[in-house]
Amino acid sequence: MASDPSLVVILGPTGSGKTALSLTIAERFGGEIVNCDSVATYREFEVGTAKPTANERARAPHHLLDFVEPTSYITAGEYARQAREVLEQIKSRGNLPIVVGGTGLYLRALLDGLFPGPQRSEELRERLRDLQETKGAAYLHRILRRLDPAAALNIHANDIPKLIRAIEVCLASGQKMTELWKGGGSEPLKGFCILRLGLNPDRSALYQRLNKRAEQMFSMGLVEETRSLSEKYGNAAGPLNSLGYKQALQLVQGQLDRSAAIQAVQQAHRNYAKRQMTWFRREPNVIWMEGFGDDPQIQSAALTQIVN
Repeated sequence: MASDPSLVVILGPTGSGKTALSLTIAERFGGEIVNCDSVATYREFEVGTAKPTANERARAPHHLLDFVEPTSYITAGEYARQAREVLEQIKSRGNLPIVVGGTGLYLRALLDGLFPGPQRSEELRERLRDLQETKGAAYLHRILRRLDPAAALNIHANDIPKLIRAIEVCLASGQKMTELWKGGGSEPLKGFCILRLGLNPDRSALYQRLNKRAEQMFSMGLVEETRSLSEKYGNAAGPLNSLGYKQALQLVQGQLDRSAAIQAVQQAHRNYAKRQMTWFRREPNVIWMEGFGDDPQIQSAALTQIVN
């Protein structure tokens, strides 16, 4: 409905400048920013997550950052439930909600609702966890690629909880998880006029940024943070398997030297950016902008799209 208040969604690959664009929009229109990046939900994981800095957070209210314990896990459904509550609170204050992030599955759960997936099977999950322990996460990812190639595009090989759930859905239902998504499920988000803004910078320029950011993460203490978190939580901290932390942990454990670890992080981020764009290109009604979110021209073009 035209009378519904606006909701701005900023999507795009990692390193494309979503944070910069969200802050520009928030400052112009009195907005509040809602995180939609799965790893950024965890407490104590800082350097490798590219979370907004303290200065950036001071420029606008931020929500759904640092609220999950390192040894816990938040499903897409639980994220969507909490995010919808936050959106309603922002709307009640008369402010503009701005959803920002690169986790496509969380974004789809928030905007479109969840599919009616099968119940959890602890027996199956235990078997899959055993496979992961004996044959590695890449083996599970290959299984998912055979069962549901489209889902495998958006789930990183090291994201064990999402991998296990996706395989569980396929095996228990006899259908691809992506087909169940198409079939619908819980209600899509209502009460907002949704504006999707997509960032699609030049691929080579994006890769240069990602390579530089990986180097900066190591210089800013990624290895030291990873060592501390590993000593504190061990294997119980799932985010240690995420991009950047996995490679830093291999350095801590002597499996990689510093140069090889940096190169591995750079490659992993480039691969992730590719998968994100493959996923986001399937999102409906996206206004794509060919540039970075910190480019003044891109920011100006985005601002003209917003009617608040």
